Amino acid sequence: MTIVRDRHRTLPKEIRNHILLGEFRISEHAFEEMLDETISLDDLTDCLVSCKIIEDYPEHRRGPCCLVCGGAGLKRFLHVVCTTGRAPLVVITVYWPDPAKWETPFKRGKAK
Repeated sequence: MTIVRDRHRTLPKEIRNHILLGEFRISEHAFEEMLDETISLDDLTDCLVSCKIIEDYPEHRRGPCCLVCGGAGLKRFLHVVCTTGRAPLVVITVYWPDPAKWETPFKRGKAK
């Protein structure tokens, strides 16, 4: 459990540093989602600079990644899945959380 807690504490700092240093790229899928959901680059970077880990996938088959949530603009929260293994950070997908699926921006809703 200590390793998980440590990652939840250190990953947001690592993500923030990648963003502030410009060490990130946006996947084609994430870019399409940004266009479809009217998510700006400022929304994305604001989210990643202020993010908290929702779910961590250190053993994902495509490499370590995580789902984060952070503030984006006027009291809105954004979800981003990004890599965590090395620079540059890669934004895999991005979306506004659907209230039908999330009790809060940080907690999944109950399965129906």
